[in-house]
Amino acid sequence: MIKMVGAAALCGAVVARGVYEGARRRRRDAGRWRRTNHAGRTVDLYAGPAAVAGTVFALAGTPALPPKARAAGALAVLAAGACGAYDDFAGAGDPRRGFRAHLGALRRGEVTSGAVKLFGVGAAAAVAGAVVKERPLDKALAAVVIAGSAHLVNLLDVRPGRAAGAVLALAAPGLARPASAGAAAAPMGAAAALIAEDLGERTMLGDTGAHALGAGLGLAVVAGNGRAGLALHAAALVGTALAMDARNHLCE
Repeated sequence: MIKMVGAAALCGAVVARGVYEGARRRRRDAGRWRRTNHAGRTVDLYAGPAAVAGTVFALAGTPALPPKARAAGALAVLAAGACGAYDDFAGAGDPRRGFRAHLGALRRGEVTSGAVKLFGVGAAAAVAGAVVKERPLDKALAAVVIAGSAHLVNLLDVRPGRAAGAVLALAAPGLARPASAGAAAAPMGAAAALIAEDLGERTMLGDTGAHALGAGLGLAVVAGNGRAGLALHAAALVGTALAMDARNHLCE
């Protein structure tokens, strides 16, 4: 199991770092890939696609999961990253945050990039949950855990290194379970390869990377838990999301 975990983590780290360095050196259309962080410093968004690539390749190659689960997990991470990327670029400059703001806009007939992301990540999580689990209730709980984890990590991506650090901390317990060890190592490897650049305020994960790492984290939780564990994780994720959304609404 140690070799399997090491291989998954190494794959995630090598691919993520390689994609990041390659993007940073080419710098095509660099202006679109620049953002101003909380401290007013200019950072790039290259860590986002790097996190997606590292997690996807590591998940697709780990033998710890059945082939269908590997494929579904990799596609869920890829879809979560793609939805996040859409919001990073199409929603750049939109100050609205949280479920309430985007669903409110949808009720008024406006389809925001945040709403597209919300439903896109949810659909990808539902497909992955349906493949990984067998019983209807477990499939539904798995979908909530994967989508909720993606959303949680994105909510934490407000300061340098916070989202990547959360992935490393929250995925670590999954390394102790054979059923989830490979799945947990995938986002951990990608996060570990990028966290120094993130902490150094040279790059940020953005919605692209945060959602991808979060979906990978959610898949590891799903792989390592039965119904009771899934229900507890789902309740905690939903409760946290609602609490943070309410706080954001009060601060507006």
